[in-house]
Amino acid sequence: MTMRVVFLDRASLKAKVRKPCTDYVEYEKTAAGEIVPRLAGASVAIINKVPMRAETLRQLPDLEMIAVAATGYDVVDIAYCQAHGIAVANIRNYAVHTVPEHAFAMILALRRNLLAYRQDVENGVWNRSEQFCFFTHDIGDLHGATLGIIGEGAIGQGTAAIGRAFGMHVLFADHPPPKMPGVSFTPHDEMLAKSDVISLHCPLLPATRNLIDIHAFRKMKRNALLINTARGGLVDEAALIQALDEGLIAGAGFDVLTVEPPKNGHPLLDVRRPNFILTPHLAWASDGAMQFLADQLIDNIELWAAGKPQHLVT
Repeated sequence: MTMRVVFLDRASLKAKVRKPCTDYVEYEKTAAGEIVPRLAGASVAIINKVPMRAETLRQLPDLEMIAVAATGYDVVDIAYCQAHGIAVANIRNYAVHTVPEHAFAMILALRRNLLAYRQDVENGVWNRSEQFCFFTHDIGDLHGATLGIIGEGAIGQGTAAIGRAFGMHVLFADHPPPKMPGVSFTPHDEMLAKSDVISLHCPLLPATRNLIDIHAFRKMKRNALLINTARGGLVDEAALIQALDEGLIAGAGFDVLTVEPPKNGHPLLDVRRPNFILTPHLAWASDGAMQFLADQLIDNIELWAAGKPQHLVT
């Protein structure tokens, strides 16, 4: 099959990408006004975060496939693609270790108040201590604590496995089908009320946008931690700031925001407190995970071209 493949935001993937065909073009990044001219005549578009909306897709009659270099595909107008026969494939199971590990890096740092203690050391508190250590902040074990997980896919189950290894009791929040087989569920509100740590691993959909709002925060334990390594829109960010300010939860670790990158500022960038950790959407970005992603990305294109598509979402 003769095809032209264009990668619109190559800079978003730090890994070796093999060429799926001879007519293959890469752009480090692509602005909205550059999408249509760069994809003119292309059969396949590779994107990560470049939006592919209906008004754009209508101008690309030769486009037959969109290969998303990520698991989430909310940047693509799926309904338009379904109606016009454009295949959309995403990446599966590439971050099953790196995202849970990042989530637990934040959980451990927050549960043991590492940022607060580090800040105290920098401020000379240890120097002034009258004994070998000091106890300015609470330290909590994970063993025996309850881990609530929203999203029971591969990443959610990977997070659960680490939690169980620490001796945590794991609850998966109940939700409408489809559901993974072999997973026991707890009603959503019960999970919120019982969990010492809540970790989000579900997709951003109309039904999950602002899933965690001020009402959800009020149902949580006052010593609870909220971890979001999934999508920024899952949490009402104004409500998060209110929850931290009012002590409705003990802390939060976020790797995602509703707007990325936050070039014009963002309220969470101004939250300067040791019980809040914000990282720049890099939970997925271990070297091994990115190379796995890059290899599967091209596999998706090559198998689609060979008439044996995998990982299609349309």
